[in-house]
Amino acid sequence: MSKIKIFALGGLNENGKNMYVVNVDKDIFVFDAGLKYDNDINLGVDYIIPNFDYLIKNKKNVKGIFLTHGHEGNMGAVPDILDVIPDIPIYGTKLTLEIVKNDISKETLEKAKFKEIRPHSKIEFGKNTLFPISVTHSIPDAVCYVLYTENGAIVYTGDFVFDPTMQGVYKTDIGKLAYVGKQGVLCLLCESFYADREGHTSPNNRTNKFIRDVLRKYDNRIICTIFPGHFQRIQEIFDEVSNTHRKVVIMGKALQNTINNAIEGGYLSVNKEVIGSLTDLEAKDTVIMISDEKEKPFANLERIIKGFDKFIKIKDTDTIFITEASYPGIEKRTALIMDDIAMLGANAISLSNKKHLLHHASREDLMLMLNLMNPKYYFPVKGEYRQQYANADIAYELGMPKENIILKLNGDVVEFDNGKMVDTTEHIEVDEILIDGKSQGDIGNLVLKDREMLGENGIVIISCTLDKNTKEIVGGPEILTRGFVYVKESQDLLEETKQVSREVIEQDIEINSKRVDYSKIKNDVREVLGKFFYKETESKPMIITVIQEV
Repeated sequence: MSKIKIFALGGLNENGKNMYVVNVDKDIFVFDAGLKYDNDINLGVDYIIPNFDYLIKNKKNVKGIFLTHGHEGNMGAVPDILDVIPDIPIYGTKLTLEIVKNDISKETLEKAKFKEIRPHSKIEFGKNTLFPISVTHSIPDAVCYVLYTENGAIVYTGDFVFDPTMQGVYKTDIGKLAYVGKQGVLCLLCESFYADREGHTSPNNRTNKFIRDVLRKYDNRIICTIFPGHFQRIQEIFDEVSNTHRKVVIMGKALQNTINNAIEGGYLSVNKEVIGSLTDLEAKDTVIMISDEKEKPFANLERIIKGFDKFIKIKDTDTIFITEASYPGIEKRTALIMDDIAMLGANAISLSNKKHLLHHASREDLMLMLNLMNPKYYFPVKGEYRQQYANADIAYELGMPKENIILKLNGDVVEFDNGKMVDTTEHIEVDEILIDGKSQGDIGNLVLKDREMLGENGIVIISCTLDKNTKEIVGGPEILTRGFVYVKESQDLLEETKQVSREVIEQDIEINSKRVDYSKIKNDVREVLGKFFYKETESKPMIITVIQEV
C-alpha cells in the first residue's frame, strides 16, 4: 500500500497561481502551474508565480507538470519554471501546449520536454496511472486528471462547468466521470470559485443574447476587450457579428496568431469573410477586438484611453464593450476603466457579474460532481478561503463526515497512509515569486520597499568631487531631488542640505585623510541627512550619495 501526500504550492486562499502536488511514495505529480496578476499593492509587479524550490530540490522524482487547460492561472508559470528546470516534463492537451509554447523563448523551447496527451488515454507511471477526462470550460481541450494509486484515485477537477449546450471540443464526458466514481475515489480536489453561488452556472455563462443586443443597439464602432484564453467568448462574438453587416478587426499580432491558429486547429468556427483589416479600422460598422498579452487586465485598453496607441483613438461615438464579467480582485480596476471611458465621452458597457458568470462550477455543479465522484475525502481548492469554506459546506450538506472534508492553506500537507488520512504537522515552505516585466526571477521585497519609498517620499542625490591627491572637496556637494520637495520654494532647505553634507564629508576626511573610506562617508551622509529631512519635513526620501575623485 502507498503513502500519499497532497499539498498546494499556490492556489489556496487566492485566485490564480494554482499549483497542486501529489506525492505517491517517491513519485511526485504536479497539477497546474499558474500565475496571478498583481493587485497594484506591489509596485511595478506584472504577475506573481508560486515559489517552486520544492520542485528544484526534488526534480529527480517529479514525473511531470500536468496542465488542465491553457489559462494563465493554470499554466502561466511554466515559462518561468522551464527557465530554471528546462528538463521537467510538461503534459497537456494539444491546444494547451500550443499556448504554453507561445510564451517560451526559442532556447528554452529546444530543451523543453513537452508531452501531448489525449483525453481518455492512460499514461503509465510504474504502479500509478494517470487518466485525463474532458471537461467543459471557456477554452477547448480542458481536462480533469484522475491519478490511480493502489489506495484509490486522486481526482483534480481543474476548472469546469456542466453545460450540455457546449459540445465537441468543449464537451464534458460525464460517463467517464461516473465510471471513475464507481471505481472508488480516495480524494477529490475540486475548484471553489463559485461555491457560494446558488444554482448551476449554466446558462449564465452564455452571452450570445447580450452581445446580440449590443450589436443592435449601438450603430457605430464597437471596441471589444477580450481575454485571449476565453475561446468560447470569442466564438460567441464571431457568431453574432456574422449575422450582421459588421466586420471584426483583430488588433495585436499575438491575438491574431491565437485566433488564426484556433481556426486552423478547429477550435474556432469562423467565417473568414467577417474578418476585416486595418483599412476597416475607422468604419462605423467595425467591431475592434483587443486583448492583453500576459499583462495586467485592460493594459492595452488603458494605452488606448491614454492616447498611446498609434492605430486606435477613442471617439465620442465609440462603444467600449468589456466582454468578461468582473471577478474578485478586478472590480476596482474595471470601475476606474469605465470612468475613464465616460470622461472621453464614449459609451462603456460591461457584463454584470450577477447575471453573467465565468465558466466555473456553482453550488449545484459542485453537488453534481460530488455525486458522480462519491469521494471518501473532499479537498476544496482554487479560490479564496471563504469560497473553499462554502465548498466544504456543500460536501457536508450532502452527508460527508466533517472529518473527511479538508480545508488547508498553501504548504499544509494532507497525508494518507493505506487509504486513511493521518494526522500530520508537516508543512512545505511556500512563498511567492514576483515577476516584473521580462526580468528573470523574483525581484524581491527589498526592491518593492525601495519603490514604495520612492513613490511616497521621492529621492535625493548628493554628488561631491574630491581631489585625488589632497582629498579636499573641489566640487559640490550638489543636490538633485525628484518627488521630494518643490525646488523653487525650498531653496533654503536645499542650501542647508548642502552645508550639512559638506560638514559630514569634511569630518570623515579629516579623521582619516590618508585613506578615505567612501562607504563610511556615504553611510554617514545618509544617516545625518535622513534625520535632518525628517526633522524639517517629516519625510523619509531615499538618499543616494555619489563621491568621485579627479
